[in-house]
Amino acid sequence: MEILWVLMALVMLGFVLLQLSRRRRGAVGLVEPGHPDAADPANYGFAREEELDVRMPGPDEDLLDVLDLVQRTQDYRGAQQLLAGTEAEGERRWQRVQAFAGAASLELRQRPGGVAETPGGQWLRVWRAEAPKDAGGAAVHAEFLVQQAWRTSTPGTDEFRIIMEEAKAACGEAALLAPGDPVPYIVELSVARGLGYAREEFEQLWLKILDRAPNHMGAHLAALQYWCEKWHGSRELAYSFAEAAAARAPRGSLLAAMPLFAVFEHLPEVNLVSGFYQSEVVTKAVHGALHAVHSAHRDDPTQAHVRHLLVFFLVRGERWAEAMNQLMVIDGHVGALPWTLSSDPAAEFAVYRALAVAGYEANGGSPATLPH
Repeated sequence: MEILWVLMALVMLGFVLLQLSRRRRGAVGLVEPGHPDAADPANYGFAREEELDVRMPGPDEDLLDVLDLVQRTQDYRGAQQLLAGTEAEGERRWQRVQAFAGAASLELRQRPGGVAETPGGQWLRVWRAEAPKDAGGAAVHAEFLVQQAWRTSTPGTDEFRIIMEEAKAACGEAALLAPGDPVPYIVELSVARGLGYAREEFEQLWLKILDRAPNHMGAHLAALQYWCEKWHGSRELAYSFAEAAAARAPRGSLLAAMPLFAVFEHLPEVNLVSGFYQSEVVTKAVHGALHAVHSAHRDDPTQAHVRHLLVFFLVRGERWAEAMNQLMVIDGHVGALPWTLSSDPAAEFAVYRALAVAGYEANGGSPATLPH
């Protein structure tokens, strides 16, 4: 019992010292809107919280236009045409397949259907029925099943396994319809995680992706999950996978940011070390990600994923100006890690954005001093 009291006293002492340290370093916190000390993100041209788009990590106007049309008219043909004109090996096709599948899944959740009601996502069912040989529709259907499994059932249950087995079969069908397309195999990476593929089976799947798109960032992010400690690997295996990807990344590739995602996936649940986010492992991963976004092609759609995660780490590390630089690029869209792990991604993002603004201004920054 005495040992327990000693441990509690040490924890409380550490908390007090942490607060004193923060005050000496001019650390910031959030206050109520309208408070005299409140920093206003609107001064920087940032979108209001209710205007933040939770569907995507960054802008894709063609996708948004088609998605709005499909959901308004329940006619799948716009989605079919957009995917048919999207490069198979590129990152954008994977993101568009995810977006269409996610839209259908959320529609079904909001309108499960009944005696007098058409279920949501009916346009996807019609797409598969009327164009069974369309590769785009097959890929969207496979991803739809994957998202349904994760959203509506619990891993390890019979219901989850049944849906995932159906998704696996759908991935195989989509792959046959488009032999050179990596997307069906990328979808299957999530199936592999859910069903717990043996490592040999997973690695065979991964080789199929590398044969088709060796530098695909989205594929690497999906594969990283399998190697994480919380699924079928370990911290060491995940770090090794991420660092190997970064080491072989060609110039202009965002694969150099992979170690930052590995660090994020293995953050301690309770961290009493105030300097963790300035530690060597985090600093090295952040610098790799910053280099990646600075050297990446301007039209690379996976930039937004990296920049969102950078905001999280830069704010936690009290690197306010650098966080603001990232926010100036990505503000308006919040459909990416880490915000999507929250039940309210827009609110979570808004908190970090407000902290970045407050920290920036507490250290002499203003809208006039921020590069545009």
